[in-house]
Amino acid sequence: MATISPVSDLRNYNTVLDKVEIGSPVYLTVNGRGKYTIRDIEEDDEFEKTKAMLQLMIELNKGRRSGEEEGYVSASDVRARFHNKKHEKV
Repeated sequence: MATISPVSDLRNYNTVLDKVEIGSPVYLTVNGRGKYTIRDIEEDDEFEKTKAMLQLMIELNKGRRSGEEEGYVSASDVRARFHNKKHEKV
């Protein structure tokens, strides 16, 4: 469960950090409004991985929609394009 504390509690930061656990971040407020989050580094790593996976899924979905709306490129056309690019560099 999350903990909500005013940012002024950081004066005794050890007390605030003791409350941080996986699945239980500490939300810091400024003037009664949420401003910062302190969370366990393992949880943060998982959050970043999840965010990257979501972004990849969004991009894949865009590609799928583009293929459905504008038509897909055949495998032979893709091979030909990369084959031509390879020979252009030489």
